[in-house]
Amino acid sequence: MDVLEFLPYAIALAIAAAIPGPGIAACVGKALGSGFRPAVFFATGLVLGDLTYLTLAVLGLAAVAAAFSGIFVVIKIAGAIYLVYLAWSFWRAGIDPDKVEARKGNGILASVLGGYAMTLGNPKTIIFYMALLPTVVKLDEVTVQSFAGLVVTTVVVLYLVTLPYIALASKARDFLRNPRALKTLNRGAAGAMAGAAAYIVIKQ
Repeated sequence: MDVLEFLPYAIALAIAAAIPGPGIAACVGKALGSGFRPAVFFATGLVLGDLTYLTLAVLGLAAVAAAFSGIFVVIKIAGAIYLVYLAWSFWRAGIDPDKVEARKGNGILASVLGGYAMTLGNPKTIIFYMALLPTVVKLDEVTVQSFAGLVVTTVVVLYLVTLPYIALASKARDFLRNPRALKTLNRGAAGAMAGAAAYIVIKQ
């Protein structure tokens, strides 16, 4: 596998990631509710989840993953519960700008784990890596070197897709500083999180 063969994978992944779904909605909601840094940590969890599925696919463990689908159902529900918790927190969030700033650096591990759990339970991600990936990557020809290339490609593409959403959402939060605007923003973030949670639970 030469360098050019990563291009179809990069394009397919970018398209799949950019299509609005629970991952993007949750990142935007996190940025609106807590700011740029926590949203980046959440996005890091999403990336780690994608890398987990990429590894499973390359190792030929798709069948094993299907056999243990019950575990992924539990993770799926756990991720949805976390998003509902975030939605409730944002809905009831204080509207004092000082409190908003104080929250920005909190919950690094929780943010990463929340993004990771959500990705593992996201049907969109599962379908991409277990069904669509083999159409753009010859999995039986993947070597250690080419796998490293796929990992780097995955990380770069996912951050390139998610960071603009996060930056724009966090900027919107910075501009809306009055109490009424912050209240509306927090409730908008709550709606995004709740919608992402509903998608994960309902989508098969």
